[in-house]
Amino acid sequence: MTIRTVQFLAIVIGALALIPSGAHLAALPNKIGLPQADYFVVQGIYSRWALLGLLWPAAIVANTLLAGLARSQSGPFWLAALAATCFVLMLVIFFLWTQPANQATSNWTTAPENWEALRRQWEYSHAANTVIAFIALCLTTLSALAWRPSGS
Repeated sequence: MTIRTVQFLAIVIGALALIPSGAHLAALPNKIGLPQADYFVVQGIYSRWALLGLLWPAAIVANTLLAGLARSQSGPFWLAALAATCFVLMLVIFFLWTQPANQATSNWTTAPENWEALRRQWEYSHAANTVIAFIALCLTTLSALAWRPSGS
């Protein structure tokens, strides 16, 4: 597999990972103040979005592979490695804050007493992951732009 192919795949996967994250962030201002019944109805639109979560491990793999292929050039290597680290951080945030809120609400089908705190936890963890996904995409793109073929 050529480095250009891996660069392309890493950028495309990173861009695809940003789409659902960006959708969460864009919806946040409209959702954060909704009454409980309305909020739980709206949360239903995310049914089966878990499949999109597979983009994060794919981005880790693609950026790790890119870092390995670019290891002879310090800048592109570190940019790709940092992009991979961003996607790892996104998984950490998901498992520390997003998933516990999903579990406590049975994927937003039951409302525990602290549902509003769980909503903030869920919404803001997604917002943080959007920022991180954007940074990761920028890092991957910069890695591809900074890489120079041998002899250039």
